[in-house]
Amino acid sequence: MSDQTFQSPLIGRAAPSFRIVALIVASAMLMENIDATVLATALPTMARDFGVDAPAMSIALTSYLLSLAIFIPASGKIADRFGSRTVFRSAIFIFVIGSILCAIAPTLLLLVLARLLQGIGGAMMMPVGRLVLMRSVERKDLVSAMSWLLIPALIGPIVGPPLGGFIVTYLDWRWIFYINVPIGIIGMIFVSIYIDEIKADASGSFDFVGFILSGISLGSLLFGFELSSHAGQGAFSIFLIAIGLLLGIAYLKHARNHPSPILDFSLMRVPSFGGSVIAGSLTRITQGAQPFLLPLLFQIGFGLSAATAGQIVISTALGSLFMKPIAKAVFRRIGFRTSLIVNGVIGTIGYGLCAAFRPDWPMPVIFLILVLSAFFMSFQFIAYNTIAYDEISQDRMSTATSFYTTFQQLMLSLGICVGALALHGSMSLNGNDEPALGDFSIAFAVVTLISITATVWNLRFAPNAGEEISGYKARSTEHAGGG
Repeated sequence: MSDQTFQSPLIGRAAPSFRIVALIVASAMLMENIDATVLATALPTMARDFGVDAPAMSIALTSYLLSLAIFIPASGKIADRFGSRTVFRSAIFIFVIGSILCAIAPTLLLLVLARLLQGIGGAMMMPVGRLVLMRSVERKDLVSAMSWLLIPALIGPIVGPPLGGFIVTYLDWRWIFYINVPIGIIGMIFVSIYIDEIKADASGSFDFVGFILSGISLGSLLFGFELSSHAGQGAFSIFLIAIGLLLGIAYLKHARNHPSPILDFSLMRVPSFGGSVIAGSLTRITQGAQPFLLPLLFQIGFGLSAATAGQIVISTALGSLFMKPIAKAVFRRIGFRTSLIVNGVIGTIGYGLCAAFRPDWPMPVIFLILVLSAFFMSFQFIAYNTIAYDEISQDRMSTATSFYTTFQQLMLSLGICVGALALHGSMSLNGNDEPALGDFSIAFAVVTLISITATVWNLRFAPNAGEEISGYKARSTEHAGGG
């Protein structure tokens, strides 16, 4: 067991509500999510200022992903050694400093370097923020707390594009980064007041070899997946993915012989955690493909403007928001296993209906289908994100959060890759220079079929999985058959 030390920033104060802790963590992640979506809107304007072609600006996005890939695996070990509050607060500080450097960058090269620094902060914010929440919340409140963490992913896509358009039109693109400064300062203050310092046993040497192997492997994979969605980058993306896979195999061999590997794959032997990683990864491939395929379908397949397409895609965020209040009640009534099985099939079928979308469909019907699909899929991710830690002991919590976040990021990026490959493959088979409606249907069908296979793993969850978290009590006969 871990040798945990507890240091309260305000001696004698009452423990803060889990909602306060969840909102502090969610606000930091919201800053990160809005930054990414706003930046995508401003890239053409930034390209003109830097005197480069717009496609060249994609490196401003991929450089950030590279930092995430390298530093997310190390986040848990760093939090154990220096304390979750210290590392989380430092991550916000690094992100803010990186934002300021991005805002004042005079060249694309310096912008990319600043984005790499920003990515280090972001890499620590995601898993350590989740770790802070896991260590601050009672198990009975875990579902509600995880629901709050969905807020950044939901509000970011809604607020980001119009905010980016406003800043680019009426201000200067550099304000995209300056707006992070006050948010970050307020966040650091609230972290200092409301979040306790918790350290875990950090004995043993740091796995530098594993850090290098995993970093280059994950960076190559993420970079390769990202480039696969860009025209003319197919060969280079395949090369990067191949390098990532080879070094990934080398890491697995190294990890077997290290007493404290940077990514601990022995966690996969914990039933609820391993099941959540595998089933959640399959489902996230579909989730990652949707933001790539839907805007293209509406703009190229339907001939709608970018603004109109963006308004339709907002439906996915609305569906997720509607779901948040009911998750805990559903888990209490039918448990995690039944929820994952039934809801997973319904949500996947909903996304599969996107393959049937045609321009003559009434737009309110399309909008409603997307709202409902997002409703069920968001419920599914709350379930996966919560049940994953049901059997994880406190001494392994930091390792588990960094491991889980690594695969979460990797699979969302892989979803873009799979969606792009399916779309381009269908175009090649049909001899199309531009994607036709049938090509989009094939792409949606492919990613949906991948997601539906998660049902096999959902069936393996024990009927009583997550009882302490949900309050659901399985029948005694189910207990005997669960495994």
